[in-house]
Amino acid sequence: MKIQRICILGGSGFVGTQLVSQLAARGLHVRVLSHRREMAKELILLPTVEVVEADVHDQQALIQNFRGMDAVINLVGILHEDKVGRIDLPSARRGDFQKVHVELVRKLIHAMGEAGVHRLLHMSALGADPNSRSAYQRSKGIGEALVREAGMRHSEHENWYLNGPKFIHGYGLDVTIFRPSVIFGRGDSFLSMFARLLKTFPVVPLAAAGSRFAPVYVEDVAHAFADSLDNPATFGQTYPLCGPKTYTLGELVAYVGNVIGKKRSIVALGPWMSYFQAWALEFKPGRKLMTRDNYYAMTTDNVCSGGWPAVFAFQPASLEAIAPEYLRADTPRARYEDYRESAHR
Repeated sequence: MKIQRICILGGSGFVGTQLVSQLAARGLHVRVLSHRREMAKELILLPTVEVVEADVHDQQALIQNFRGMDAVINLVGILHEDKVGRIDLPSARRGDFQKVHVELVRKLIHAMGEAGVHRLLHMSALGADPNSRSAYQRSKGIGEALVREAGMRHSEHENWYLNGPKFIHGYGLDVTIFRPSVIFGRGDSFLSMFARLLKTFPVVPLAAAGSRFAPVYVEDVAHAFADSLDNPATFGQTYPLCGPKTYTLGELVAYVGNVIGKKRSIVALGPWMSYFQAWALEFKPGRKLMTRDNYYAMTTDNVCSGGWPAVFAFQPASLEAIAPEYLRADTPRARYEDYRESAHR
C-alpha cells in the first residue's frame, strides 16, 4: 500500500517542522498533533498539512487521530527532566523521561493496533541503552526496545516474550528506528547555545570536552525519515545517522568561536570538575545548559561505527557547509533569530 496519510507526533519541533515541510512538498497529507495549535503556526499554512490540537498522552485521542492514517511518525522527545532530584543512580526516579520516552511509546503502539495502522517510524538516539547510567539514554533505550518488539512477527514475538523483557503484547508493525547523533541546523539547541555562551564569557570552562560527536544536519535527518516511509527495505531496520566528520566537544566549541569571531579560552575540565559543573548548572533557573544526566550521557561517544546508510540515496551535509550561515551574528537573518530567541517566539 502506498503511504499517503501520515500522523506525526512532535511535528512542531526542530526535526518535525523540517519533516512536515518535506512531506508536504511531496504532496502527502500530514496530520500534526500538537497540545497547542499556536506551537505549529508555521505549518498551518502548508496546503496538505492538518494541525490538530490534542494531548498525545491521551490514548483515546491517539486512537481517534490515527484512524484513517497510513503511517505514524513519533518524534517526541525531551533532553531534560523538569524536576531536580537524584539522577546519579541507575534506578532513580520514573519521571518525565519515563512518561515521554516510554509510556507514550506504549500508548501509541496500542493506539496503532486499535486504529489499524501498521507503519511506524520512531526517533531514538545514539547511545540509547536500557542499562545506561543516563536516565535519558535508559528511557530512550527502553522506548526503542518497545518499538522493536512491536515490529516482531508472530514466531519472533513468542520467543521474545518467553525469554526476553515482557514489555508489551502487540507485534507485527512495520517499524523503522532512527538513532541520530547531535542534530544541528538553524534553531538548534546545541551549536546555537555555545554561540550565545561565547558571546557572553571571555573564558569557557567546558565539561566533558573530549566527548566525541558526529553532528548531522536536521534536513538530512528529515530526508531519511521521508525516504523510508514507502521503502520496504527499511522495515525492521535501525539506522544510526551521523554527519561526515567526527569532532570532540572542545573542537566544536572552538569552531563555533571561529565562525562568530569570538575566539575564547576554553578550559577543559576533568571528570570531577565536569560533574560538579553539571551539578551546579542543574539548579540554574530557566533553560538548562547542562545536568548531571547530560554529563553521564556524554561519557559515551555519540558517533556511528559505519558510514551513512546506503539505503538513502544522498550524502549528509557537512557542518562547515551549513553552520556558518546561521551562526554568524552579522547577518540580518541571524539578528532576527536572536530577536525571536530573546522574545521567546
